[in-house]
Amino acid sequence: MAENRKEGIEPLWILMEKQIAEYNDENFSESSSLGTAKEIAAALDETGYNVSKSGGNWLRLKAALKARSKVGRPFMQDLDKSISELTLDNITDTYFDAMKIASDLGKDWPSALASENRPDFEKMITDKKTGLMIAKAKELGGEEGIRYLIAKEFEPAEIVNLMGISEDEYKSVKDKVDAEIAEKARVKELLGKVSDKSQDEKIKYLINNNAADELIIALGGFDQSAIDGVKKAMEEELAEKKRLEEEAAAKKAAEAAGPSLDQIEPDQMLEYIEGIREILYFSDQEKDIRIMCEQSKIPKALVDIAVSDPDKLDELEEQAGG
Repeated sequence: MAENRKEGIEPLWILMEKQIAEYNDENFSESSSLGTAKEIAAALDETGYNVSKSGGNWLRLKAALKARSKVGRPFMQDLDKSISELTLDNITDTYFDAMKIASDLGKDWPSALASENRPDFEKMITDKKTGLMIAKAKELGGEEGIRYLIAKEFEPAEIVNLMGISEDEYKSVKDKVDAEIAEKARVKELLGKVSDKSQDEKIKYLINNNAADELIIALGGFDQSAIDGVKKAMEEELAEKKRLEEEAAAKKAAEAAGPSLDQIEPDQMLEYIEGIREILYFSDQEKDIRIMCEQSKIPKALVDIAVSDPDKLDELEEQAGG
């Protein structure tokens, strides 16, 4: 009922129970109960709610007093105990958890079952959960605590205030979190592209696309040993590829260098030396000599002699029968 709820003030039925909790057992005896009711009604009138002159609210107060007398302890004692026993692990759904507490309390306290009180129970559970999350964030502290509150969708201003940090500190952590979320989305998309492939092919594809091991494990459902196995196979493939490339490069270099001195036929030797002598006539610069010799397809073994010991060409010419 709207008249029993005011902005910024606790619901009337909760205030009633809090007032009742201030009194002892003797205040609820048959001779004292009426006086107790009047005192509580007067105190509640001062909160802005009308109890003394409202028939409905007066009857609610009388019913609450009767339940207190019957049960023998304050309702708030049972309510506080139920709320205090809640943890982040056992709060699953604030609405259903609130209804369970209301149902359990309703065994002794009929007012807990009133439909108009359900939103109040849910708010209590929500507030408790929020308080527990804040406590956990502060316990974690630093960046870990900030990350926790971001994950729980707290507002930026709340996080800044609760963690006692600057807006720049918050933004620095938020940027990291956003980047990690984006990376998770990228890896999920990569997995989608190889959904029909084998486990090893999926892992290899993710590694080749720079996915971190922890994301491959978390999003792909693979274990570290599988990843290590694929990495080892990839390393062996790369080693073999490198070996073949080096082999091919060596072969190409050997082909470019031409035959060694002892593999050159005498007639061919004389022809090469004659070509070198013509080149030496035009230039004595090693760079120019090498370029022209390469263009003339003169073996590297002879070119090296031409630039380091040209007089030896006479000896090689004589040996070739020139």
